[in-house]
Amino acid sequence: MTAGYGSADTGPAGPGDGGFPPGTARPGPLPPRIEPAAPAYLPPGAPRQPAPARPGWSPPAQPGQWGAAPANAPAPAATPHAGGWRQGGAPSTTPGPSTPPGNPPGPAWPPASGPVPSGVATPGHPQGPGPGQPYPAPATRGRGLTVAALVLAGLLAVVTGVQAYQINRLSNRLGDTDSKVAAGQAADSTRLEGLESRAEALEKQAGAAFNPEAVASAVLPSVFRVRAGNSTGTAFAIGKPAAGGGTNLFTNYHVVDALWQTGEREVFLERTDQRFPATIVRVDEANDVAHLRTNGKFTGLVAAPAAVKSGQQIVVVGAPLGLEDSVTTGVVSAFRQAGGGEGPVIQFDAPINPGNSGGPVINGSKQVVGIATAKARNAEGIGLAVPIKVACDGFKIC
Repeated sequence: MTAGYGSADTGPAGPGDGGFPPGTARPGPLPPRIEPAAPAYLPPGAPRQPAPARPGWSPPAQPGQWGAAPANAPAPAATPHAGGWRQGGAPSTTPGPSTPPGNPPGPAWPPASGPVPSGVATPGHPQGPGPGQPYPAPATRGRGLTVAALVLAGLLAVVTGVQAYQINRLSNRLGDTDSKVAAGQAADSTRLEGLESRAEALEKQAGAAFNPEAVASAVLPSVFRVRAGNSTGTAFAIGKPAAGGGTNLFTNYHVVDALWQTGEREVFLERTDQRFPATIVRVDEANDVAHLRTNGKFTGLVAAPAAVKSGQQIVVVGAPLGLEDSVTTGVVSAFRQAGGGEGPVIQFDAPINPGNSGGPVINGSKQVVGIATAKARNAEGIGLAVPIKVACDGFKIC
């Protein structure tokens, strides 16, 4: 058996050398024993292995030196270290192969899983954790970011869907509101048209309503007191202006017959303080109508297109007893057809007196229906008028 320094075996004592064989050199003082330190880090759950027994430190053995290992002695077991494998003693400072030539295959290094000894650099792990700390698991930051991105995308999709739904609902409500507004506008338009139609009908009714004041206001500027010699009566402008200028007027023949019989043709139209000369153009003795013309321009009254009816309200304007601008009202009592050599006449109950002869008889529409001619003697409420159609057809000036 080979013994190293510090072993318990002792050889035979030689003379003077403390028991060393003769002819051998005494070594120097023994160095301190160096034991390999156990790994500072073990995988969780791995059993702690005792440090492998190895001989103490000794200088390289020389052939024939005492204590050197025989040539055929087995090599010490290889131990792992940061740079590879080594055979006993202190860790090597140079990297080596995973399994040195001549050594039996050992466990894989670095371990496939589990902690790595502190300070040991391995592929993918530049530096291990401190002593007694487990090696950290691979980082999950990328996976966390992916999950967060997916969650955020889901939330955005939900928000977008909710907004689209709300926009759709608002669009539908807006469409319904537009339809209701359009329907309301159509109903309002129909109602407005109905109101306008009713207003027009009411205006027509109001116009048809008898209003003596309105009739008198519209007619009086066209009615004059006529003075023919010693006779007085009434005349009124009718129709459009005369062909040669001026205004055409109607009156009774019996108002101007004295001048007409003497060959005189000039009469005077009086209104308030004004006086206008006029000329007798033609006369109709049978129907008691005379046609006058003046150079002055006055508004002509309009002849009624239809015949009067019994009960129709009328206004008579004239100058009874020379009192100009006198107005009386009444109704049409009857329409008397021609007979006994006389033409048709309108009977009315409006009061008239001498001086009303030749004055207009006006309906509620401010149209001339006749020319006041006479009244019944010894009776009240019986007046007579020549229909305006007779005068217009005879003189063609309406």
